Amino acid sequence: MSDCTTNLMAALLAGTSVDEVFRQEIENAVNSVLQSELEVFLGYRKYAVEGYNSGDSRNGGYTRLIHTRFGDINVWIPRDRNGEFEQKLLQPYKRYSDNLETTVIHLYQKGITTGEIASLIEQMYGCHYTKGQVSNIAESLQNKVLAFHNRKLNKRYVVIYADATFLNVRRDCVDKEALHVLMGITPDGKKEVLSYG
Repeated sequence: MSDCTTNLMAALLAGTSVDEVFRQEIENAVNSVLQSELEVFLGYRKYAVEGYNSGDSRNGGYTRLIHTRFGDINVWIPRDRNGEFEQKLLQPYKRYSDNLETTVIHLYQKGITTGEIASLIEQMYGCHYTKGQVSNIAESLQNKVLAFHNRKLNKRYVVIYADATFLNVRRDCVDKEALHVLMGITPDGKKEVLSYG
């Protein structure tokens, strides 16, 4: 059995949470992948003879704390001497996992205020988000929506039709509001959302 399986079985038999086992495994896997990325970039393993006088070498690194649904993981981001290595695994400056961002976006879409979202996230995941951080996530969503509305459309559609669905929207009070969707079907039968609002 692997260490992960052994640790998982021990946690299950002890009746403790398996989240810590998953958190440790994710942390180890992410750090291992980052070290491998640097090795591939440099073209040699740590302490290998090929690395001497190669023009580039390892140059330490820095830590980042990433919030995941299993808990916080500490990640060691390696650097190279020339400053040319850019890891591809983690997005720059991102401190939380995608499922957390998705949760925040869904709560925001339901009309919950940024302060309430920050409080809920702290209760659910144990990590604190300020109103400003929640607003930044919502703003990134608004930028994606704007880019969607400004994209270039196909030149031909065989059919264009409109539909609407009613959603709960919170302004001064919670009320139902129509979301209109404009769909198009291309000559090859592919459906596309043209616009919504």
